[in-house]
Amino acid sequence: MKNINLKISGMHCASCALNIEKTIKKKSGIKSASVNYANNQAKVEFDAEQINQSEIAEVISQAGDYKVIDDSDQNMEQDLTKRAYYRFIWALIFTLPLFISMFYMSNFSSSFWGVSLEKWIMHDLAFIVVFIIGWQFHKGMFLQLKQFKSNMDTLISIGTLSAYFYSLYAMFSGGHVYFETAATIITLILLGKYFEEKSKGRASTAIKQLLSLGVKQATVLAGDTEVKTDIKDINIGDIVLVKAGEKIPLDGEVIEGKTSIDESMLTGESIPVNKKKGSVVYGATINNQGVIKVKVNKIGEDTVLSQIIKLVENAQASKAPIQKLADKVSGIFVPTVIVVSILTFVVWYWLVGAGFEVSLINAVAVIVIACPCALGLATPTAIMVGSGKGAANGILIKDSQSLEVAHKVDVVVFDKTGTLTKGKPTVTDINTTSHDLTTSQLMELACSLEASSEHSLANAFVKYAKDNNLNLKKATNIEAIKGKGVKGLVDNQEIHLGNKELLKDLGVEENPIYQAAFEDYAEQAKTPIYFIKDKKLMGVVAVADVIRDSSKEVIKNLRENIEVYMLTGDHKLTAQAIAKELGIKNVIAEVLPDQKVEEIRKLQSEGKVVAFVGDGINDAPALTLADLGIAVGGGTDIAMESGNVVLMNSDPMKVISAINLSKKTFSTIKQNLFFAFGYNVIAIPLAALGLLNPMIAAAAMSFSSVSVVTNSLRIKRAKI
Repeated sequence: MKNINLKISGMHCASCALNIEKTIKKKSGIKSASVNYANNQAKVEFDAEQINQSEIAEVISQAGDYKVIDDSDQNMEQDLTKRAYYRFIWALIFTLPLFISMFYMSNFSSSFWGVSLEKWIMHDLAFIVVFIIGWQFHKGMFLQLKQFKSNMDTLISIGTLSAYFYSLYAMFSGGHVYFETAATIITLILLGKYFEEKSKGRASTAIKQLLSLGVKQATVLAGDTEVKTDIKDINIGDIVLVKAGEKIPLDGEVIEGKTSIDESMLTGESIPVNKKKGSVVYGATINNQGVIKVKVNKIGEDTVLSQIIKLVENAQASKAPIQKLADKVSGIFVPTVIVVSILTFVVWYWLVGAGFEVSLINAVAVIVIACPCALGLATPTAIMVGSGKGAANGILIKDSQSLEVAHKVDVVVFDKTGTLTKGKPTVTDINTTSHDLTTSQLMELACSLEASSEHSLANAFVKYAKDNNLNLKKATNIEAIKGKGVKGLVDNQEIHLGNKELLKDLGVEENPIYQAAFEDYAEQAKTPIYFIKDKKLMGVVAVADVIRDSSKEVIKNLRENIEVYMLTGDHKLTAQAIAKELGIKNVIAEVLPDQKVEEIRKLQSEGKVVAFVGDGINDAPALTLADLGIAVGGGTDIAMESGNVVLMNSDPMKVISAINLSKKTFSTIKQNLFFAFGYNVIAIPLAALGLLNPMIAAAAMSFSSVSVVTNSLRIKRAKI
């Protein structure tokens, strides 16, 4: 299956999006489709062997007056806003004389075919506005009718054509004309469309801002020669020169020089990060000082910036579950409004006896005031602004469902290492008291084994060896023992490093001295590791991981209304000591990696909505199973993260920010839906009762959708 995001022009309301979505889904080879009116985008999953992208584009164009725009055209929103503005201005120019005629009517004392000149002028002005400037609405209606469908164009077209053709009849029969009504309806709706496009453009600025971060050219070193090269022409392995104040062009590794880099575009944190030879750097981050040479290791869609853009696009194109209700209503909205309008005419004309003119005007008011746009924009605009706000703060939300789930979370489970702690353990204690093996000898063997292993605490031993200039030996037959430790051969000696479970598996007798040291280290919040040589217990090494500065505050804030658990493979005493320091009451210790899933499942079986916070790689199964998986990453391998939310910064405070962002976004969605439903529920009956003039109805309809988008934009200013 293949996933694509397509930009679509020609959508005028939520009904358009639903019509396109239904049309795409009918095509064989399509697994799923989601069309978002707010960002004019379709997210389609399809079988590439049955259907291709150009065929999907053709299906979309057949659904109405729609067209797939080249994804590289990033000025689409700006173009739409400009076109909407000029349409409104031209409509206003021709409508103003008609509007003035309501208060002051010139008398030219001339007539043609028995109709006064002033009425002909009114007719011509209205004709230009209704049929030339407003042709898009009538064209949209006819294209929808061909497929027995309807959308907002249908309502506008029926309303304005009714007012125009009745006025044309009245012009020759001597009745009152409503040309100004037909023209004003079009003009006010075009004004609303302009504000709507402008607001939608502001709501979707996240993608444009991310795209603008990229660099177009870089200085590539070809020997001693510096060559200015377009980014698209740079290959993996090329060496680029980055001077102070310049942006890093692509992801790579520093091979020469020292500097500090502003990575705020990734992490949301403004504090510069020091870089030296061997450090990883990311495209679009800013080199603050010094000159560095970078070897490029990622280009195109594989760069972190490209992955961020892709995640934000996917989140904005997806639909939150709460949107389903609005979609159902939008699907039957237009036909229902037309039926209500007909009933309004029937009641006023036959039952009330108000006459054809009054009955028609009231029926037109019903059609014009109905607004499916507000329903269609209520959820996606809030999602767009919310996901953009998150991206700007180093919180990447993979799908809109995550924003809806996060506010319901009542349990947060933290994996200890790398989340609550810095994930940079160091060797603190070594005990070899009951054997002739010296500390140096023990650590040479232990560090030789760990230097080539993938054991979670290997870095602590590597750092110790480097700091103490140990003579490391070659290790062979290295094997990680899941959740228990590591083993291998060093100088033909079988070495094991691990916990009590490993000791039991090997059948090695526990020495009372080492057992006491093991428990003492554990009580000090250190991770004790048994050293076993040739099936004999020879010592204990303690490793400590520093707790993050903000961890205590995070736990304190969360515990006010959310249960907090800590999950770790550490010994119970170590886990309890760390938990006590952090203020965590619920501790699950000595858990093997594959048992984490079971612990999450247990909490879910109690009816709890569980968020799991882990490193995104070792904790992939738990992140996937949890109701909300929050992956703490340093900006690497984002596409591989299993979480629903990816934190670009390892600071656990971002967990609170992500939950607060979800709450703000979801409350905004509820406000939007309440207004959208409330507006239509109140406005349509008022129009049917004859309490609203069609022009007032048009103004109300135009600004109802704008108000929804404006409310969503408040998320940008929210403190998370």
